[in-house]
Amino acid sequence: MGKKNKQFVEKITAMEDDFAQWYTDVVKQAELVDYGQVKGTMIIKPYGYAIWENVKDELDRMIKETGHSNVAFPLFIPESLLQKEKDHVEGFAPEVAWVTHGGEEKLQERIAVRPTSEVLFCEYYAKNIHSYRDLPKLYNQWGNVVRWEKTTRPFLRSSEFHWQEGHTAHATDEDAAKETDRMLNVYADLVEEYLAIPVLRGRKTEKEKFAGANYTLTIEALMHDGKALQSGTSHHFGSGFAEAFNITYLDENGDSQYVHQTSWGLSTRIMGALIMVHGDNRGLVVPPRIAPTQAMIVPIAQHKEGVLDKAYDLRDKLSNLVRVDIDASDKMPGWKFNEYEMKGIPVRIEMGPKDIDKEQVVLVRRDTGEKEFVALTELETRLPALLDEIQQNLYKKALDHRNEKTSVAKNMDELKTVLDNQGGFIKAMWCGDIACEEKIKEDTTATSRCIPFEQEKVSDTCVCCGKDAKEMVYWARAY
Repeated sequence: MGKKNKQFVEKITAMEDDFAQWYTDVVKQAELVDYGQVKGTMIIKPYGYAIWENVKDELDRMIKETGHSNVAFPLFIPESLLQKEKDHVEGFAPEVAWVTHGGEEKLQERIAVRPTSEVLFCEYYAKNIHSYRDLPKLYNQWGNVVRWEKTTRPFLRSSEFHWQEGHTAHATDEDAAKETDRMLNVYADLVEEYLAIPVLRGRKTEKEKFAGANYTLTIEALMHDGKALQSGTSHHFGSGFAEAFNITYLDENGDSQYVHQTSWGLSTRIMGALIMVHGDNRGLVVPPRIAPTQAMIVPIAQHKEGVLDKAYDLRDKLSNLVRVDIDASDKMPGWKFNEYEMKGIPVRIEMGPKDIDKEQVVLVRRDTGEKEFVALTELETRLPALLDEIQQNLYKKALDHRNEKTSVAKNMDELKTVLDNQGGFIKAMWCGDIACEEKIKEDTTATSRCIPFEQEKVSDTCVCCGKDAKEMVYWARAY
């Protein structure tokens, strides 16, 4: 490797030396974000937004396919409205940003910059739902929210972030429960099939559920450093919000009933998962299905006659098959190689005079670094197949890592040993007492990640107190 190329890579701290710094380096060097002027805010740069846009577009398609319509609700919430649901407001109170002035004039009532939009939808439903014929209401909103975080990091925990939030109203508790399950599975399918990240599906404990919900379902992913990341949640509200906001409808018998609601959301936090699951010491690795550019053509010795013409012809030929681009700048090929490895572009296509003579190209995989020579006559078949192989390999690699980092603990000593020496997900039995959950967090800084739908009995007693266990829980230190 040339000196300049080596220096380019050295801009990234090795993840084995300092994972947090590695993350920050990748975010900056891959040109995903820049820091905003207000603490905890971020400027999502064109390449970062292009990736998020592909995630967003796929999810938006999936949401619409399940019968939901997109809407847009206000950014501002009057304080009196936010106060209507006690548990909900208490859960968000420490993170709410308040507007106290309009211009120079002090407002008569403080206005919250939305941390989430439940109360806005509830107020709307109370005015617009009258009969069983008005149900279900299946709404989704793309927007941004503000939560005044003390400790921030781009994508993972920012004071302002982009997301979608679904809000639905149903005639029965059963219908709301089906919706809660359905949307969790939509999230899991998106993250596994498009971002190539395996997830655990399960229910949050009472302590960890969304404020005001009957229960919360979650998908949990494991990062390269052995920490967990909550990657999407779906909440069943039952009739709690409906009772607080008097959202009722007349059923088919003419009797008044409360509606049953759900809420679900996935945010730009998933970009942090993408970085930390697939990235390596050369930078970002982007799964082909969400990569803005799936293949980058790098002409070799492009100053020689015919090379650029052939490269542009190749781009035009491939553009109907894959998302392809060409770098015809005057930068050295080695610089370009490092640049697109840093940005995680799945495949690099090299084409020089010798390749043109042989009627071939060189394909270089970002995930493994392997090269292969492919005849031009076979490229239109081979390139899409290679992209699919990379997608599957990234998922398998992440799944193998999660399996290697999943352990069993039967008592607190084992739990602490695994957390300190290996990290990852730990399967352990729990008695169901919140006091044990809090003690585990206090003693180890690990939290309950989810109660998986697929239960195992790894022992008979609670990992903390030794009493009879009720269910198996995944525990981990988390972001």
